[in-house]
Amino acid sequence: MSSGSIASASSRSNMRLTSVVSHLSDSKPKVVICRDLGPATALLMNRTDIEVVLWPEDRGCAREWLLENIKGAVGVLVLLPDIVNAELLEAAGPNLRVVSTMSVGYEHIDLPLMAQRKIRVGYTPDVLTEAVADLSVMLALMAGRNDGVAYSLVKNGDASGSWSKFNWSPFTFCGPQLSTTASSPNRTVGFLGFGRISQATLARLVPFGITHCIYTGSPTSKPETARDAALKAKYKLAAVERVDLDRLARESDVLFVLTPGGKETYHLVDAAFLKKMKEMSVLINTSRGTVVDSDALATALHEKWIWGAGLDVVEGEPRIGTDHPLVKEPRCVIVPHIGSATFQTRMDMATRAIDNLIGGVFGTEMPAELDAR
Repeated sequence: MSSGSIASASSRSNMRLTSVVSHLSDSKPKVVICRDLGPATALLMNRTDIEVVLWPEDRGCAREWLLENIKGAVGVLVLLPDIVNAELLEAAGPNLRVVSTMSVGYEHIDLPLMAQRKIRVGYTPDVLTEAVADLSVMLALMAGRNDGVAYSLVKNGDASGSWSKFNWSPFTFCGPQLSTTASSPNRTVGFLGFGRISQATLARLVPFGITHCIYTGSPTSKPETARDAALKAKYKLAAVERVDLDRLARESDVLFVLTPGGKETYHLVDAAFLKKMKEMSVLINTSRGTVVDSDALATALHEKWIWGAGLDVVEGEPRIGTDHPLVKEPRCVIVPHIGSATFQTRMDMATRAIDNLIGGVFGTEMPAELDAR
């Protein structure tokens, strides 16, 4: 980088690591960046009022490097794999004012500890809403239309040979249609969580002829009847209704899991939930892998409790090998957590994370600050 220079950093366990350092000066606040942010990196490296220490390798930031280089830092920009806990804060010392994460999720940050230390926390909501909604609809179409099996036949063939040798029949590869038809005039979509991404997903589904929308909300949140009535009128739906988990499972033709992770939502979609779902229903998860019990879902698919599943997230990712029970299920379409993976959205996320970081460093407004209390 033209505005930076390469300086050696101390190493442990015989590891030789270097850091990209910008505008080195004892009088400037030091910030640590745990990953190259692509085109957005220049927004940091071109500043003359901060010292930037950047993890220099094209892989996840090594914990050893972070603990060494966080010393004396005023701010740190992290990603989901970078755990922000007491160990990191002790290594940083008393100067740390802000933790900015390039993510919507913040399970990797000990929020009570941040509140205790009066460290501000920034995250990146809103900017990835549209991209994740796009992917949610894509997965619904892929899972319902047997994309995994059909694509594999063309790409890899199967036991009977290639596509050209496949024995076609009228109902081969058929699956449940997302849109309504003359013989199936009603379609109910369900949302486990009904925040920004769910509402953006609903907007995309309306042209398919969706007739009913049901959802669950946090037990501590108040009903939003005025909003629901407005959505019902806007999209000319038969219903936009908040329901309990039992009804959500029983009535959804396509169920979108779009709720935060954490203890409160851990394995909300379990075997009991899945057994209540329709045999032709499709489950989509583009939020957090921990919300869905993977073993229960694999059983549900194998025993045909439900038709299919489309997953952008899986519990235990990225340690998901070809022997994983969900990977083995032909009606389960899995993509590797790419919900926000568009050039536009990732640039917006990186920029938001940087703006949060700078706001925290200099005690000004942060565009998206979490209430860590």
